[in-house]
Amino acid sequence: MWTRDGAPARGDRDAFRRERELTEEERIAFELKSIRPRHDDPEIPADVTPQDLDKGARNELKTLSKENADGVAQHLAMAARLIGTDPALAHLHAMSAARRAGRIAMVRETLAITAYETGDYALALRELRTYRRISGKDDQLPLMVDSERGVGRPERALELGRSVDRSTLDVSVRVALAIAMSGARLDLGQNEDALAELEIPQLDPKRAFSWSPALFDAYAETLDILGREDEAAIWHDRATIAAEALEQSAADDEGETMVVVEELLEFEPSEDESSHDAPSTDDSSAAAAGEPDAAAEQEPESASGEDAADESAADEKA
Repeated sequence: MWTRDGAPARGDRDAFRRERELTEEERIAFELKSIRPRHDDPEIPADVTPQDLDKGARNELKTLSKENADGVAQHLAMAARLIGTDPALAHLHAMSAARRAGRIAMVRETLAITAYETGDYALALRELRTYRRISGKDDQLPLMVDSERGVGRPERALELGRSVDRSTLDVSVRVALAIAMSGARLDLGQNEDALAELEIPQLDPKRAFSWSPALFDAYAETLDILGREDEAAIWHDRATIAAEALEQSAADDEGETMVVVEELLEFEPSEDESSHDAPSTDDSSAAAAGEPDAAAEQEPESASGEDAADESAADEKA
């Protein structure tokens, strides 16, 4: 509320807070207001322990008291367990963790991912921004771009994707960003540009990484939209071959590349289609494709040091 002379009305605490720039602690507390009210913690099965959470993730909870850290770890473990089968329940567990440890980057990242999986793209985008600010990381940029698409802003999605130097990103993040950017192009009807977004060195049918099936499928679907069904069928088959090769090599060392044998799928593009064919595997492309798969063994990033000092006391009051 505001008075006639433009000053905040007496008792309007939110207005006084907005009148000046918020501190980082005040900003996080303000963002958590929508998470805290009227939220009942979902039940945690008796067989779920804090040790079910990845060790690296548990290390990020060390600024909390043991009791609080154990509760947060159990909710995060449940969120990870349920995200593929019951994203709504996984989201409730993530919300419970955020109520207790909202200043920890990995917790806000989990809340963002579960919100995305439930289709709440506005919340996902807000939480991803908070995660990015606390952690200083760009590893969730593809999900941010996709969330912008989800709220109906493909132009802003493209702008966001172009705001970061892709050479600074891990290979798996670069691939995911290319797929998200291609989707934004399709949203705008820019189908040829959507295909071009996917024509990156990692589009190599002779090698399989964890991200290869998704990249090959995205390329195939875009070819379908362009009416190039024969090429699309080939790339769909390549996606299947890559997925099968990865399943067979699951017991091998993570990050190791696999040579994919697909002699029957090789084709010679016509002169008209040569500009849309996958990039050839020259020395530079092979070097890029041979980089270790950053997503194969990725642990959540820790909260920034400047927040660590006051996390324990603030989260104990949550």
